[in-house]
Amino acid sequence: MNSFDIIGPVMVGPSSSHTAGAVKIGNIAARLLGEPVKNAKVFFHGSFLSTGKGHGTDLALIAGLLGFAVDDPRIAQSFRWARERGMEYQLAGTDLGDVHPNSVKLALTGIQGRETTITAASIGGGAIRVTEIDGMPVSFSGDSPTLIVHNLDQPGCMTDVTSMLGHRAINIATMQLHRSERGGHAVMVLECDQEIPDSAIRWLTRLEGILKVVYLSASGEAQAL
Repeated sequence: MNSFDIIGPVMVGPSSSHTAGAVKIGNIAARLLGEPVKNAKVFFHGSFLSTGKGHGTDLALIAGLLGFAVDDPRIAQSFRWARERGMEYQLAGTDLGDVHPNSVKLALTGIQGRETTITAASIGGGAIRVTEIDGMPVSFSGDSPTLIVHNLDQPGCMTDVTSMLGHRAINIATMQLHRSERGGHAVMVLECDQEIPDSAIRWLTRLEGILKVVYLSASGEAQAL
C-alpha cells in the first residue's frame, strides 16, 4: 500500500468512485477507440445509475471522453464542452447483470467512423477495471503499458506476439486470452513492464490473422491500428 491508496487521487469531487473513476473510464474508453469521439451512447448500471447523477457521474464520464483529467475544473461544465466540440451523447440506464455496481457500458463512434463497445467498472479510490471490449471479456486497469490484440483464433498468433515482445526485451506482467468460439474471434490482453515502440505495434498489424491492435501507454497515449 502506498500514500495514494490511503489518501486517494487528486480530483474534482465529490466521489472518488462515482466521479474520478467515471472520468478515468471515459478517458480509457476514448483511448481504446483510438480517435476523438463523435457519438457516445452511455448506459449506467447499478449504483452508477441510482446515485450517479447526484455525484456528477454523468458529467464526469463525458469529461473523460473529452480527454479531461480527474482534477480538471471543466468537469462540471463537460456537457457544454461536448456541445462546443460537436460530440453527441445519449445517457440511459441498463441492467448489465452480475457485474460491479459501479459499471457502465459505452458504445462509441469516432470522427473517422471507428466504432467500439466497452464495459468498465469503477472499483474504488479512483481505480477502474475494463471488463469487456466489443463483446469479449477482458480484465485490465490501463495503469501499465497494455497491448490488446484482436485476432483470428488460429495457431501462431500468440507465439508471434509474445516472441516479438521477448526479442525487444519487454517483460509481460499479465496475459489474458479470450475467444468467442473455436476458430472465431480472439483477444489477447498483455500488461507489460516496459513501453512498446511504435515500430513493434505496426509490425504486429501486418501479421496474418491479426485483425486489430490497440496499445495503451502508461503515459496516457494510445494507438489503435
